[in-house]
Amino acid sequence: MIKLVMCVRRRPEMSRKEFQEYWRTHHGPLFQRFASAYKARRYVQSHTIDTPLNEDVRRSRGMSQEYDGVAEIWWESEEDFVDAISSAEGQRPRSVFLDDEAKFIDFSQSAAFFTQEHVLVKENG
Repeated sequence: MIKLVMCVRRRPEMSRKEFQEYWRTHHGPLFQRFASAYKARRYVQSHTIDTPLNEDVRRSRGMSQEYDGVAEIWWESEEDFVDAISSAEGQRPRSVFLDDEAKFIDFSQSAAFFTQEHVLVKENG
């Protein structure tokens, strides 16, 4: 499995609440509609919460400001991802996603990269 991780920041004219609402209630369902054509195995949005803990962690490590959220999309393999974005069926959702993301994501302040997960602690139970 491979995973695309997107650390996203909102467009400057949006509040965090507006950004997260749009992301969850509009973009999320949009992705769900095309997930099978995109060969995505899993899609998760993690929304940053407003808590003083963010500032404490950031300051204690000398880190930059937090992102507004993180998106994770899994594929079975790199080949599945390449096949999905190369196929006619996968081209349409890719452009739909990019057009929609431009409405709420500040691309210049965000980051995206592929990863392979290494689970070091599993939940008990």
